[in-house]
Amino acid sequence: MSERGHPSRRVFLAGSAGAAAAVAAGPFAAGAATAAAATADVAIVGAGLAGLTAARRLVAAGHSVIVLEARNRVGGRVLNHSIGAGQVAEAGGEFVGPTQDRVVALGQAVGVGIFDAYDTGNNIYKNGLITLQYSDTGVLGTAPPDPLLIVDILKLSQQIDLMATEVPVAAPWTTPNAAQYDSMTLETWVRANSVNGDGIVTLLAAFTQALFGAEPRDVSFLYTLAYVAAAGNASTPGTLERLFNVRNGAQQSRFVGGSQQVPLRVAAALGSRVHLSTPVRRITQTATGVTVTSDQLTVLAKRVVVALAPPLASRITYAPLLPAARDMLTQRMPMGALMKAEAVYPTPFWRSQGLTGQFLTTSGPVGYAFDNSPQDGSKGVLAGFVGGAQNVALGPLPAAQRRAAVLQQYAAIFGDNRFLSPIDYFDLDWTVEEWSRGGPTALFGPGALLAYGHALREPVGRIHWAGTETSDYWQGYMDGAVRSGERVATEVSTAL
Repeated sequence: MSERGHPSRRVFLAGSAGAAAAVAAGPFAAGAATAAAATADVAIVGAGLAGLTAARRLVAAGHSVIVLEARNRVGGRVLNHSIGAGQVAEAGGEFVGPTQDRVVALGQAVGVGIFDAYDTGNNIYKNGLITLQYSDTGVLGTAPPDPLLIVDILKLSQQIDLMATEVPVAAPWTTPNAAQYDSMTLETWVRANSVNGDGIVTLLAAFTQALFGAEPRDVSFLYTLAYVAAAGNASTPGTLERLFNVRNGAQQSRFVGGSQQVPLRVAAALGSRVHLSTPVRRITQTATGVTVTSDQLTVLAKRVVVALAPPLASRITYAPLLPAARDMLTQRMPMGALMKAEAVYPTPFWRSQGLTGQFLTTSGPVGYAFDNSPQDGSKGVLAGFVGGAQNVALGPLPAAQRRAAVLQQYAAIFGDNRFLSPIDYFDLDWTVEEWSRGGPTALFGPGALLAYGHALREPVGRIHWAGTETSDYWQGYMDGAVRSGERVATEVSTAL
């Protein structure tokens, strides 16, 4: 890893040997099959899961498509990292769970299956002087049975689940009492409704740092309710527990060979339609078409899909200017601040001690960690989330200091000095990744969702919007990205 976690090009192209080779050497490799100008029915900006899903569907519907990707790889915020011997650990998005139907279906369609994340044994929880082991099979699931906070944990989670049932996932700004909920942060609401305000906010921060890359003070309470409501599907209401849990939750399963296998295989099937290292700088639309100008290629198209996180989409120049509501929206949706820090060991030795590898702690730099070992357990990988304020503190440090801080925490939490001596260590701070500038998602602070949420998906003339943030269900997740790609493909096909 280079300074602050920038992966090398070799890491960017890691994946299974077949798919990675197709990306590295195939017809859509960087600089290949490009010309000064090209034409297509649809230009798609971004080769993450959203853009690739849209392209796949539009091609199946008989439309010509050109995909322009700024990075030298596909996958967006989904990235495999090689740990040797043909095995990988995910440096970005990875988990799938119940009701995340669309990304699992896409994986199956391109031959990528799933397997259960390791969840046998006890988790570790540390909060000040309290250290305990617990199983997530209990009534609290992944939430810890902290004797000082259990009343608040049960009460607040039930209240949030109930309130989330009132949120229309496609239009949360129309929620009853939306103005009241969007005028406060998650922390404000928790403090007003809890017994132990300081204690529960401190615990909640460990969750929100991993979930949003942010603190409870950073996110709107209306946005939080919408996020919970979205953790389901059309037949299954979302719940807070599904967001946090491993078993029967959003962290239940992983993709065989790493999650980047899915976009790698979709891109391989699209072939020369995908252009890498081709950042889009300008989109000009007229009454008859759009001109999409990048560093390498100018595309003349009938429609364009911008499949980027809203704050990154705002960095493109648009002519004519976008409506004020759309621009105001993107100004008010910052990216979360998140790093994944992973240590690789010869074996997952914690399993023999009856531990899952998961821990939750209220002191950093890692608030939440989990077993990210290969499916066969031939190596041990412990991965941790460094989010929000913890990311702000750890991210700017030199690589050696980041490594030391994370490993020392792992050893202290487990009481085992073997964690100090991994065979490999890597981290990726998504805030310094040029074409992401944060993760896992873009956020809504107070007031923004109510005022400008309606502009999130609304087309602007011939410009259509995709990306996980625009999904109705599972926004912020891989499933949300796929859903947004499917939705925008239907939208564009209808318009064409």
